[in-house]
Amino acid sequence: MTAAVDPVKLMKQEVGKAAAAHVKSGSIVGLGTGSTTAYAIQYIGDRLKSGELNDIKGVPTSFQAEVLAKQYSIPLTTLDAIDHIDIAIDGADEVDPQKNLIKGGGAAHTREKVVDYLADQFIVVVDSGKLVDRLGSVFAVPVEVIPMAIAPVIQAIAKLGGKPELRMGIKKAGPVITDQGNMVIDVKFDTIDDPVSLEKTLNNIPGVLENGIFVNCADLVLIGEVKDGQPIVRQL
Repeated sequence: MTAAVDPVKLMKQEVGKAAAAHVKSGSIVGLGTGSTTAYAIQYIGDRLKSGELNDIKGVPTSFQAEVLAKQYSIPLTTLDAIDHIDIAIDGADEVDPQKNLIKGGGAAHTREKVVDYLADQFIVVVDSGKLVDRLGSVFAVPVEVIPMAIAPVIQAIAKLGGKPELRMGIKKAGPVITDQGNMVIDVKFDTIDDPVSLEKTLNNIPGVLENGIFVNCADLVLIGEVKDGQPIVRQL
C-alpha cells in the first residue's frame, strides 16, 4: 500500500516549482526563508543539476536558506560581492490585495527585506490561506529589536496602539534570537489602515532594526491552492 500524498505538501511543491521556473541562467537569486520557499530552492538545485540552468549565484536570507542552498549545490555569494539581484523568491505570512506583505514568522525578515527590496523581480510564494483583505487581520507584525532597547521599544509600540509581545523560543528557554543576535517583538494592531506609514513609524523607533511590513516591493504573487484534491497555482 502506498502512503497517501499530502495535498498541502504537493501544493507547496508546485508553487515552489512555479517560482523556480522564473529563474534564468546567469542570474543572481535571492533565496528566501520558509517551507514553500524551501521547495523553490530545491527545484533551482534540480534545474542546475540537470544542466537546464547554469551560472547561478544565490544570496541566502537566513541560515536556513544557506543550509538548503548548500544541500542542493547552489553556489552562494554575498551582498559585498555583487551589485544587483536579478530575482528573489520568498514566502509571506500575509498578502493583501495591493501585494503588501507581513513577513517574519521565521524571524528572518530583516535579511529578507534587504535582499527582496534589492531584487529586480521579487516573487512571493504563498498558499491561499495567507491572503487577507487587510494586513494584520491574522498575523502580528514582527519587529526586530536590539536587546538593550526592548523595554523602551515595547513602551513606544504600546503608545502607537499596538499590543507588543516578546517572541519566546519553542524547545528553547527564553526569547527567540535572530541571525543578527537580536530579539523579536510581535505586535498585534486592531487595524493597519496605512501599511506604508506604519512601516516607517515602527522603523523610526530607536532600537528597532527592521519590521515585517513589506510594501511596494512584490512584483508577482504565486498562490497555491488545493482544489478537488489537486494542487493548482494561480497569480494574484
